[in-house]
Amino acid sequence: MSNDTQNIIRHWREAVPNDRLAHLIRDASRAFHRALQVRLARHGVPFGHWTFLRILWESDGLTQKELSERAGVMEPTTFTAMKAMESLGYIVRKQLPTNKKNMYVYLSDEGRALKKLLVPMAEDTNNVSIEGIAPEDIKTTRTVLLAMIENLARDELLQATPTSRRKPGADAKQKLRDKATDKIDKPARGNKKAAA
Repeated sequence: MSNDTQNIIRHWREAVPNDRLAHLIRDASRAFHRALQVRLARHGVPFGHWTFLRILWESDGLTQKELSERAGVMEPTTFTAMKAMESLGYIVRKQLPTNKKNMYVYLSDEGRALKKLLVPMAEDTNNVSIEGIAPEDIKTTRTVLLAMIENLARDELLQATPTSRRKPGADAKQKLRDKATDKIDKPARGNKKAAA
């Protein structure tokens, strides 16, 4: 175990066990990436190529722009990766005769063959990560993480809409203001003078 990993574990178990979940999830994600990166490196496949290969194994023949969107990276990053993957023989880039504007990306035979080699490595990484964890805890983790993703996606839509931008706690503050306004606007029971 690297010093970096030991420090992360010590941080979460001893130093700041109640730090924000976002940090814990980020650290878990980094650990997954490092574990898979080591496995991929044995076969000379950079981690950045793994993401694009996975997408192309599911949907071959996408444009570079579509690949960027699905991978969640900027187009220049995709362009650079595609050049490297093409030089390694994993993909072929083509313009269609009917659409000269877009560059389409297709897996080569070698790129398709990598699936049988690399997917088991990713599955192995996942299996290592859940060693010693009860199946019901794994199921709960999946449920909670999916709920968090849905909550954050909903919040992203709210934050992107100018009229619905709000600060944390704004809803609670608005409810308090509404209650205070109700007390001012509504006369006390039995007080006919206040109603006049």
